[in-house]
Amino acid sequence: MTTPLLDALRAQEAEIMAIRHDLHRHPELAFKEFRTAAIVAEQLRGWGIEVSEGLAGTGVVGTLRGRDPGAGTIGLRADMDALPIHEATGLPYASVHDGVMHACGHDGHTAMLLGAARHLASDPDFAGTVHFIFQPAEEGAGGGRLMVEQGLFDRFPCRAVYGLHNEPGLELGRFGIRVGPMLAAMDDWRVLFCGTGGHGGRPHRATDPTMAQAQFVLTLQSVIGRNIPGHETAVISVGHIGGGAPDAPNNIPAEVRLAGTMRTYRPEIRDIAIRRLHELAEAAASAHNCQVEVTIASHYPPLVNSRDETIRAADAVATVFGEGAVEREFPQITAAEDFAFMLRETPGAFMLIGNGFAPDGALHHVHTPHYDFNDALLTLGSAYWVTLVRRELQLAA
Repeated sequence: MTTPLLDALRAQEAEIMAIRHDLHRHPELAFKEFRTAAIVAEQLRGWGIEVSEGLAGTGVVGTLRGRDPGAGTIGLRADMDALPIHEATGLPYASVHDGVMHACGHDGHTAMLLGAARHLASDPDFAGTVHFIFQPAEEGAGGGRLMVEQGLFDRFPCRAVYGLHNEPGLELGRFGIRVGPMLAAMDDWRVLFCGTGGHGGRPHRATDPTMAQAQFVLTLQSVIGRNIPGHETAVISVGHIGGGAPDAPNNIPAEVRLAGTMRTYRPEIRDIAIRRLHELAEAAASAHNCQVEVTIASHYPPLVNSRDETIRAADAVATVFGEGAVEREFPQITAAEDFAFMLRETPGAFMLIGNGFAPDGALHHVHTPHYDFNDALLTLGSAYWVTLVRRELQLAA
């Protein structure tokens, strides 16, 4: 497919790809994106874009005004942080930092938005203002929440804000979006069962918390099957169980700790899941003469796309790639995203872009050691951003 916009973006593709590979080679964890933020700021300034730094520590906002001042202002957001995962891709630009890699494609998200910023700066054919928001600490640390709390939309008011994320397995060049809840709320939970512990050969003399945790884990999934209505979606997963010492198998531990995650879309369903988790933990503890402590940590709210902005985002895809390229009722995803905090403050929409498959046909999901962002997305994602800006902030005829 070729259009004047795509041809112009392909002309700068090598430059943007080099930036992406450099970011991939030097990943940085949440709130430590100092090198990444410096590169982003340097590139934006080099293209004549006004730069603000330091929001949420390492956040960067680039501001570009169109040829016509206009009254409209929108925000486009990309995330910058990496994950604590050891890379196993073997790529020539693989991470040089052991145990840290861009396993979610934030290097590509940053590069796509930089590509759009570069093109728009060279030809600001729009009316109004666009803020390019480069956010730190999306991976569980809540950088989006912190940017909002520190006045993101007070300093950079936006009538709408938009996000874009790659999706492995979704065909390259296809986009997905939906009105309303699209990604789930994320709550972490922790349960501590306390007994007396004792000699493994004389368990009748012990109060055994391993029995309580075993019963709790087995009954936990009954919440999904028997307490959540069948037409609703919820997930409760156990991510950690710990107790005792591996080199002392003849000891019954005095404590067993469990931790996991809970994903829901609606407050009413979240309340049911939390209530039942407490009740099941307490019942298991009581049945085995143990004590129990339950802690719930709420991290991200559900990501909810507003109707008008979702339609406009999908229309932007259709404008440049055709209606067949966008799925307007994409299925809900039980992953979470802290872009949700921005969408609680201002209308907007979160779009997925297909990352396709690896060159050998394999599917490597995000958050895995073999994942890599697909460079073929760079031009496609930038084209979406540019088209969205031009449609949202149209010049007067």
